[in-house]
Amino acid sequence: MFSNIRINTYNLWVVVFVAFGIISTAYGLAIIGSTVGQPNFYTYFNLATAGEAGYGHTTNIISALNGVNSVGAILGCIFHIWSSEKIGRKWTMMVGSIILIIGDGGAVNIGMFIVGRGVAGMGSGILACVVPMYQAEVATAESRGAMVSITGIAYALGYCFAGWLGYACSFMSGTDKNAQFAWRFPLAFQCVFPLILVLGYRFVPYSPRWLLSQGRREEAFKIVCDLHRTKEDTHNLRAREEFYLMEKQYEMDSSLPNRRFELFRTAPNRKRALMGFLLMFGNQFLGVYVMANYGVLIYASLGQGGLWNASVFFGNTWTAFYIDKYGRRMLMLIGAVGTWCTAIFLCALTATYLGTDHQPGLKAAVFFCFLYIFWWAFFIDATQYVYIAEIYPNNLRSAGVALGLASFYLASEVTLVAAPIAMNSIGWKFYLVFIVPSAFYIPVIYFLFPETKGRTLEEIGALFGDTHIANQSYGVTEEEKRRIHEQALNASGSGKYDDENVLPKKVNLEEIEDSTETRQVIV
Repeated sequence: MFSNIRINTYNLWVVVFVAFGIISTAYGLAIIGSTVGQPNFYTYFNLATAGEAGYGHTTNIISALNGVNSVGAILGCIFHIWSSEKIGRKWTMMVGSIILIIGDGGAVNIGMFIVGRGVAGMGSGILACVVPMYQAEVATAESRGAMVSITGIAYALGYCFAGWLGYACSFMSGTDKNAQFAWRFPLAFQCVFPLILVLGYRFVPYSPRWLLSQGRREEAFKIVCDLHRTKEDTHNLRAREEFYLMEKQYEMDSSLPNRRFELFRTAPNRKRALMGFLLMFGNQFLGVYVMANYGVLIYASLGQGGLWNASVFFGNTWTAFYIDKYGRRMLMLIGAVGTWCTAIFLCALTATYLGTDHQPGLKAAVFFCFLYIFWWAFFIDATQYVYIAEIYPNNLRSAGVALGLASFYLASEVTLVAAPIAMNSIGWKFYLVFIVPSAFYIPVIYFLFPETKGRTLEEIGALFGDTHIANQSYGVTEEEKRRIHEQALNASGSGKYDDENVLPKKVNLEEIEDSTETRQVIV
């Protein structure tokens, strides 16, 4: 399928390895849905089950568990803005992993459980921001969509682990002497993934773009070569060209003002900030995380059973293969329209058949639950992380990604916190909370979101009206391409640029052009 793309194996494994942080983030978001389905969870914390007196208090507690997790995640996003620039992307991932592990400590009462969810949420928020941003910064322009889509695949795996582990533990009787295992073990299992990431910290290189911002050019150049070297490009021609563009853009960016709230001070940056906010906020209001976190309750209310999380994995994998062919914008439009239409059908079916024994109607509702996740998984889930990680300039990427992910968690405050209460009180009408805003969100995608596929991170600024673009290799003339190649050829082994060509004399521009032609993705 990728017969003509050249991917550095080391680069791929680095991107896959850091995605362990995302698996833990997704797992933590979803596991509460499985936890609230375990009978001993209610018994241990003296909570009423559905149909019993006092169940209203139970729904409030469930809302609080998700609410405090989202608040912690927003704090993690804010912390990420400082840490990703101060200590770098690599160490920010390690800090987020450690915080998440601390938050997963065993709780002996509901207050301790709620606090732990908040701490774990902070770790999750840090990882949710820094991992896709790091993946985007270490990937090539041609493979960036596929590389960052691994974040979406990791989210899918996290949800799969949470759903299936919760399902496996559901067979344990609530009266068993070890019944606490049914909900404590799934919660504790979240520690496994960040622990793997922390133990493998030596395997993770620094982001070369961050190293440039710290004046560590030689180290940055070596890492770019290590990440992007292929057997067809033994002289690191592609890496030299990329590094040339990166450094020239950094030199230009360093001359620009770097004031507080710079993300909101210019028209191009304000457009980015608005897009990032609307992207993640709007996607949450498509309703997917209510489906994911309260799938147990939805299926129970429809009189059916089952889990559909495994389908998310296949959808996100498909996105990784095709996003660099069809583009980000088209996939998001298809997914948003599909989920919106499906939610309308699901709303109508539950309004008609909820509380009845009409099996065809109930089965149709379950079908639309699965169809909904098809649209989400194949077209939106991974795509949103690719897009949010690439639309910001190097000096504002940490703040921009944090704003987008904070809006994601802010929206979850409304959707996840309200979901159990609303589903208990107003039933099918809760779907209208997603259907109405989505009708406005779809035109926003169509008119506001530009296509970014195939461009380097430095070149994307032109789509937003930036005038400080040092060099471009996307959509330029052949003569301009040759000039970039010539300048890149003058890179010394340390990444410095001078008039001495350190490559063997037999290497010429035709070789570079031949090697770069293979960068086109053919699916």
